[in-house]
This record gives sequence, C-alpha cells and structure tokens, in this order.
Amino acid sequence: MPLSVRLVSWNVHKCVGGFDRRYDPQRTVEVLAAAAPDLVLLQEVAQNGRLYRHDRQVDLIGDALGMHHRSYFVNVRFGPRRGEYGNAILSRLPIASTENVDLTLSHKKARSVLHAEVRLPAPHGHTRTLHLFNLHLGLSGRERREQLRRFLVSRPLLAIHARTPVLVAGDFNDVWGTLGRRMLEPAGFLGPVRPMRTFPAWAPVRALDSLYVRGDLDVVDLVRPRTRAARSASDHLPLVADLRVHPARG
Repeated sequence: MPLSVRLVSWNVHKCVGGFDRRYDPQRTVEVLAAAAPDLVLLQEVAQNGRLYRHDRQVDLIGDALGMHHRSYFVNVRFGPRRGEYGNAILSRLPIASTENVDLTLSHKKARSVLHAEVRLPAPHGHTRTLHLFNLHLGLSGRERREQLRRFLVSRPLLAIHARTPVLVAGDFNDVWGTLGRRMLEPAGFLGPVRPMRTFPAWAPVRALDSLYVRGDLDVVDLVRPRTRAARSASDHLPLVADLRVHPARG
C-alpha cells in the first residue's frame, strides 16, 4: 500500500517579513502549522544574530511544530548583528543520516544542498527510505546551471537506486522557471506542469521555488498557500506537496 506524506518547502527569509521587514518567527510557525506537514525543507534559517534575538531558528521552529528530527547546515556567516544562515530539514519521522553537499563556486556566496535520508513506516514493521535534497542556488543563471550540474554528479545522488524515492526542492532562484525542466527532467525527475509563482510573496510574479521527484514517488497535489500570514511572513510563498510513496518492488 502506498504511503502518504505531506511536505513543505519554503525560503523563510530568516523569519523576516518581505514587506514589513519585521522579525516575527511566530508568523512562520503559524503558516507551517496550518499546513500540518510531516516534513519541512527550509532555506535561509538564521541563528546567532542580534537582529534575530539570538534565536536558533531551526530549534525554535522545530520545537513549536513538535518536529524533533532535524538537520541544519550554515552556509553564510556575517557577524554578531546579522548572525548566520543556511538550510534546514525538519521531520516528524526519523532521519537515518544527513550530510551537506557544497555547491559553492569561486568568488560567489556559499551555496549547498542538504541531504537527509528519512525512514517512513511501512507495513509489517518495515520502513521505506525517502531521500530529501534541500537546495538554495545562486543568483546568476550560469551559477545555477553549474550548481545543478555538480548536484547531478554528486556522490549522494549517484549512490541512490533509480527506483528509490527522491525529492529535490528549495529555492532555485529560477527567474524564468525553466531550470528544472532543462536540467532535472532529463535526469529522470518530474516537476510541476507549469511553474508556480512564489516571489515576491505579496504579489508573486517569479517561480523561484520548485519541487521535483524521482523513483517510486508521486506528487498528488502541489499548492502555494496565499493566506495573509503566508504573504507577510517571508518574501517567498511556501510550497505544500502531498506525496505518494510506493512500496519497494520485489
């Protein structure tokens, strides 16, 4: 029997509103809690900055959601005022292993994809592994294309069997909404039929964020909440995906 999983991917902009520039992590928690996800992939998660009350946002958000399985990796470091930020994965389900894959190019801001293996409960006491890749790509087209090329030949991805469920999501910074179709789909991934506009959150015109799957994994539904809280909590809208994970063959 297939397993059902709900996942949210969101650039939370360090819990700072894109329009009012106000730091309010409770708004971020409110949006995530309303989606009732099993898995959460976040970008621009901050810590150790006076601007953010010295909050460690991965734990603040994780505790509020009751998600005790977490992975977090810092990409960008500023100083005592602005702190540092990176990618985070939160899960209600056990994370068996996790690692960060560096995608940084010379003389560019540090970028990476955070990988986690999540164990999903299956019948008869078995488990099904779901591989998550949470990425945040660069600002220039050439940089993004090279980063995706590096990801596609990275050891963690190449080691995964073709039928094993894999999900890649995050902030592609994909101004034209074509990057995944040009680079991920030829590698066996499936994405949205049409790009979903997520930026800026209050009046979205760009599909900067996206989600792709491969293997025994289907996207049943993919939406971008446009509640008042979602439009004000960050400069990006979140993506909420209902997933169907198929049993292992054989």
